[in-house]
Amino acid sequence: MNYSIDQDPNRTLTLVLYILYIIAIFTGGLLAVIALIINYVKRNDVRGSIFDSHFSWQIRTFWWYLFWNIVAFVPFIFLFFTGENSNAFAGIALGASSFCLVVIGVSWIWIVYRAIRGIIRLNDNLPMYQ
Repeated sequence: MNYSIDQDPNRTLTLVLYILYIIAIFTGGLLAVIALIINYVKRNDVRGSIFDSHFSWQIRTFWWYLFWNIVAFVPFIFLFFTGENSNAFAGIALGASSFCLVVIGVSWIWIVYRAIRGIIRLNDNLPMYQ
């Protein structure tokens, strides 16, 4: 066991950021934004250490998570083109809602997977990338 890494305050910070990303799915992403800001502010402090790769992993996780959550709501744009036809509106609304729920559900699973994978690598004192 590498005690210098185990006692590094950046290790604790990295773990806390992973936990914030997991909890973010219950806060509408607010904690993920806070974690992202901390990632960018503290990034220079972890340069050259194993935590640098974890910070890159967390930052990429956030941006992909945001991308997929935006994609989830794109089908709702088609509601504006339904006009007065209530049957078309109902069909598009149902399809858009179903698509949105599936994409957001998968993105939640994905962000939790990435955070847990990062926590496991952090616990083993390994960088995210070789």
